[in-house]
Amino acid sequence: MSSEPRFRVAICGAGIGGLTAALALSRSPDIEVQVYEGAQKLAELGAGIGLFSRPWELIRKLGLDAELLKYTEIKPVEGPVTAFNYRKSDTPEGIEFYTLVTKGNLMTFHRPDFQNALLQNMPRSTRIHCSKRLRSYIQRPTGPIELYFEDGTTATCDILIGADGLKSAVRRSMYTEKARIAQSEQKMREAMECEASIEPVWSGTNAYRALIPAERLSARYPGHRVFTQPTQYLGKDGYVIAYPIAKGKFINFVAFKSRHDLEGTKFNGPWVSPSDSSEVTSMFRTWEPEVQALMDCIERPLRWSIHILRPLSTYVHGRVALIGDAAHASPPHQGSGAGQAIEDAFVLATLLTHPSTTRHNLSRALSIFDHVRRPVAHDVHERNRLNGQYFTFHHTSPSEELSLSPEERLRRLKELGETFTKNWEWAWMTSAEPVVREALQLLVQS
Repeated sequence: MSSEPRFRVAICGAGIGGLTAALALSRSPDIEVQVYEGAQKLAELGAGIGLFSRPWELIRKLGLDAELLKYTEIKPVEGPVTAFNYRKSDTPEGIEFYTLVTKGNLMTFHRPDFQNALLQNMPRSTRIHCSKRLRSYIQRPTGPIELYFEDGTTATCDILIGADGLKSAVRRSMYTEKARIAQSEQKMREAMECEASIEPVWSGTNAYRALIPAERLSARYPGHRVFTQPTQYLGKDGYVIAYPIAKGKFINFVAFKSRHDLEGTKFNGPWVSPSDSSEVTSMFRTWEPEVQALMDCIERPLRWSIHILRPLSTYVHGRVALIGDAAHASPPHQGSGAGQAIEDAFVLATLLTHPSTTRHNLSRALSIFDHVRRPVAHDVHERNRLNGQYFTFHHTSPSEELSLSPEERLRRLKELGETFTKNWEWAWMTSAEPVVREALQLLVQS
């Protein structure tokens, strides 16, 4: 690296989005990259993640595919493949009604493995600082951005990327500043909207996550279908998803329970906390035997109250940008959170590493990022929300279902499968390439 970098980038947050951005930016030796992580050590929360072909295409372009494939027995397939089996399972006898077929397969990973793959490819020139939780920043029209951390230390940068998740301190500072500016200009409605954008809201859904040792499930239910086929078990106001990860050593298990009428309200209690397995099993006690077997194998699941962001008016302000959950935390019902963070990181890094981007036009590069990525992310947010309703039979009343013949019930279930597939197929039928191409065209024209 030269003694004077082209510009200096600070990334707050060392999750998947932050580390992907750091890796992509580090490919340009004249850009200095510093990553600040609030935790004492790097450790990914959560269990499994899945990537359909749209984000996997970006993984290949970053050269990460070979490293990631060391952590899974799944091999990428280009053509049509079975992704999930769907069963109506909220009765003692389940009904298999749909098979989701996608273009390219779902690549599943244990989150710590994914993080390790990113770190293994990170050059030594990229510095990662732990125990550095951002409190706030100050951005002036000229000069460096000043960062203030909870431990009392400070740092400076030319561009700040907020990849610090749902409770983002970068977003808080950004929208507090935007609200202050709007108030000074007597734009009170805009100021109120900015203030309302700071805090996440509850989606009305709780998720119970656990890793089930494969040996335990095999002893409880030999030949369970989830060993060979990712499956979603659907029912009224809840569903369960299960699939193997870590080369089949574990089953990634998530049970969702929804109160759609409480979407947008405040959740009373900790957002993430250990729970007793009986809390989960009591909600699904009338479900089919396959679900009961999974429930019998979980111990101390983590309860996550799923919080989301209201769609933001912008992801950027001056030389500060938000990516991943800091920008567009969405419901998880299409498993797209990691993929969206990767796409944010890829598009932003493509703009910043372009030879025409300098200290003098950073804000222009960020405005282009916002222009091309925000509409896509907001569309994905709404599609996730809709799938959450489809998977929990939100628009079906129990009395209506009881009046249906078995043949009519199966027909409607198949129609539902076709509906949520059409709502989801962007993840494997589309590419991020048009977004990248538009971003570069706008950059070159400016």
